[in-house]
Amino acid sequence: MTAEPVLGGPVAVVDYHTAGEPFRIVLSGSPPLDGATVLERRDAAAVTADSIRRLLVNEPRGHADMYGCFVTPPDDEAGDIGAVFFHKDGYSTACGHGTIALVTWAVESGYVSGEGPRRRVVVDVPSGRLETLAEMGKEGRVDAVSFVNVPSFVSGYQLPVQLRDGVIGLDIAYGGAFYASVNAADLGMRVEPKNLARFIAAGRELQAIFEGNPVVDHPTDDRLSGLYGTIFFEALGRDRRGLRQRNVTIFADGEVDRSPCGSGTSARLAILDSVAELGRGEVLVHESVIGTAFTGEVIGDAAVEGVHAVVTKVRGSAYRTGEAVFTLDPDDPIGLGFQLR
Repeated sequence: MTAEPVLGGPVAVVDYHTAGEPFRIVLSGSPPLDGATVLERRDAAAVTADSIRRLLVNEPRGHADMYGCFVTPPDDEAGDIGAVFFHKDGYSTACGHGTIALVTWAVESGYVSGEGPRRRVVVDVPSGRLETLAEMGKEGRVDAVSFVNVPSFVSGYQLPVQLRDGVIGLDIAYGGAFYASVNAADLGMRVEPKNLARFIAAGRELQAIFEGNPVVDHPTDDRLSGLYGTIFFEALGRDRRGLRQRNVTIFADGEVDRSPCGSGTSARLAILDSVAELGRGEVLVHESVIGTAFTGEVIGDAAVEGVHAVVTKVRGSAYRTGEAVFTLDPDDPIGLGFQLR
């Protein structure tokens, strides 16, 4: 194995976690991404910046479940910041936990300006424009971030699918990316860390089953099509905060989301609203496999090419974990790194 060059030399990053899920923000060392929109810059990143993505997500600098973004300009002057999201298998169309971390960094670092206890930040991501609100705490610290997502909609109800563990019924919904929703009880499991290997295997099965299936075709832009992940959920009833569910989301090629999954939360909200399981004005407390939580709610109605959709708001918190400057020794035999899973 030979080392491959990294454009721009050393790569500086700052790391956050949102509800336990890592997010690595590239500060310098990456080339400008061509394109008039963030969605076009996502396409460009796969050509001109992929060696940097691989350097940052592969071992030994990253790991199989690493996530991050290239910071870009917004689509137009009405936006404040753009983001091209990446992970070990490529580039995603949406990332809710990443949006929360990015806005936290942008406000705390002064990348975007503002005053007052609540700061409005407009973020452009590949799936569209997000209105976000940073809730300020002491000494310029961001306590929480909420984002109003692109319209979310259900594209398939109780579709029968044959898995190794038997036949199950699942729903498909879009929340910036397409997700399958599977009741973990239908697989005879609870959402617990000890069951991750089985969830990963089932998630990979479903990725293969839905490859090219029109139920995951986006009605307006094929670049947003495809099953991105599977949300294995467990119903926990209701309490004074609202409807409670726990989930683990398996996305891309067997990657495990430690957070409750932000765009996946929007997809779940679309499903719960459509079957009247979550009332308007009621909050979904969406827990992760490690016990962290986002809150989400449906705040309105919309339409995507004649398909009924809902407008959702998701809220969570991110925390800075460190910063680094990564380099590649030209004599390093493992080059841009490796993946063991």
